[in-house]
Amino acid sequence: MIKILLIHGPNLNLLGTRSPEIYGTSGLDEINARMKSIAEAGGAELRTFQSNSEGALIDAIHEAAGWADGIVINPGAYAHYSLAIRDALASIKLPAIEVHLSNIYAREEFRRHSVISPVVAGCISGLGWRSYACGIQAMIGMLQDRSKNA
Repeated sequence: MIKILLIHGPNLNLLGTRSPEIYGTSGLDEINARMKSIAEAGGAELRTFQSNSEGALIDAIHEAAGWADGIVINPGAYAHYSLAIRDALASIKLPAIEVHLSNIYAREEFRRHSVISPVVAGCISGLGWRSYACGIQAMIGMLQDRSKNA
């Protein structure tokens, strides 16, 4: 069975109440439940993790190398400056997809650049909770393609 880690970065524990006009009204628990259903429908197991701490996110990435087949990550604001998270993703041998709830390219200038994007397979943004769904489905498809071609 395909195993995927879904990582939520800083402030995403506040989803549903934090700037709903930007991030939507779905809470983190609701999003996680939806993503687990999507993963199960695709024949995958999904584990979720959220932290406001950069170090905890890096530890989760490192640990995933021991059990996961891929990572879907919403690094939140860390996308714009965390070279440490970028290096963690680049250092492990797992494919990763970056997701964002809001369209980072239509927001403030500082949010339009991600230091994470160059080391991941792709980036999905601006679709609200559906960004996560697209990321999970894309990861499942990528991993299935890999196993067929192996």
